Amino acid sequence: MASTFNIFLPIIFLALISTTSCSHDVRAPFKPTSLVLPVRKDPATNLHVTNLRKRTPPVPVPLLLDLNGRFLWVTCDQNYSSSTYYAPFCHSTQCDRAGVHYCHKCRLSSARPGCHNNTCGVLVTNPFTERQTISELAQDVVSIPAIDQASNPSQWVTIPHFLFACAPSSLLRGQYPQSVQGVAALGHTAVALPMQLASNFGFQPQFSLCLSSSTTEDGGVFFGSLPSKVQPRALAYTPVSVGGQGVYYILVKSVKINNKRVPFNTSLISTTRGFKGTLISTTTPYSALEHSVFKIFTQFFADQLAGVPQVEAIPPFGLCFDANILPPTRVGTPNIDFVMQNKNVTWTFLGVDALVRVRPNVSCLAFVDAGSDPGAAITIGAYQLEDNFVHFDLSRSRVGFYKSRLSQPFRCSNFNFTGARLAMEVDATGE
Repeated sequence: MASTFNIFLPIIFLALISTTSCSHDVRAPFKPTSLVLPVRKDPATNLHVTNLRKRTPPVPVPLLLDLNGRFLWVTCDQNYSSSTYYAPFCHSTQCDRAGVHYCHKCRLSSARPGCHNNTCGVLVTNPFTERQTISELAQDVVSIPAIDQASNPSQWVTIPHFLFACAPSSLLRGQYPQSVQGVAALGHTAVALPMQLASNFGFQPQFSLCLSSSTTEDGGVFFGSLPSKVQPRALAYTPVSVGGQGVYYILVKSVKINNKRVPFNTSLISTTRGFKGTLISTTTPYSALEHSVFKIFTQFFADQLAGVPQVEAIPPFGLCFDANILPPTRVGTPNIDFVMQNKNVTWTFLGVDALVRVRPNVSCLAFVDAGSDPGAAITIGAYQLEDNFVHFDLSRSRVGFYKSRLSQPFRCSNFNFTGARLAMEVDATGE
């Protein structure tokens, strides 16, 4: 018995050495804490587009950035080719996670991405036309860049089973940028980008928008913890509420122009009219106001620039000025303040940034009439979000922002996604 043990002892010892040696070569899975998507402003629509690596083999897929999108969706009925595409069956755990319980059926003779039987059907909405269509819930590989705390690119990380909606091309109707193949959704739902990335990599559900006003330089969306290079010094926070489809609302209690309170009845912008608050949107190019709010707001703004000649309004804008007579400095053009839960929490849009140059000699107030039956009395649009750092802290149900862009120590158009560094260049002037 002892001799048998002595025979096997060297073998066991060698096996232990081999196992120990191998263990030194095994690396723990990379767990990023910061991810980033580059975002570029489309010159034709003034909306923002990102590229996400998707499928096997991976290809860049241009997607419209939709802050309030419920699902990431792409068109699948033309040229979608991927060896890792999978459509979960009805009543599967994937369908439960997406909150869908409708069984999708396809009438085509042969299956293809977006068209399988006994899979989950999801209702996907066109953000411009509000048209809805049934699409197939699917999963596939998605890759996104990770960055370190110095804002250096580290590597691309992959989610092998990312859930999304596989939609028909007919959903791409409306004012979409020409190149896009779907929507990158940032809404507060279990299957939008923020929650899927957070749950997959184990960081807190949070993301930050820093949209560029430039059509040639990228802005970005950060997920997870913020790199030290872009860590905000002092953000003002206001509570955020989430609508039924995962959309983001904040409560604006009053509005000031040129430090003077706009004299409309506060009930016009309160929740008593059936509105859920002030909507924040990246698919609305310019901030939009309910018709009665718009009339009072634009008249009050015009009164603050009484010495500047007005010119004929150019749609979709309702108030335009002779750009040659406008005050040339930030100080001369009236600021717009959105006052939140108290007077110390104010989101200021610089007056010069509230105007948009429509023609060489014409500048218009970048707020438009949303009509008499919009989803919100006030919608803060993409133009007002540009070059503003906005932090969505989903775990604490709040939104953070710099009170004024003058206090923001960087510009969102100074990302460098193609060079050796992924950094934001600090602008010493604060402009």
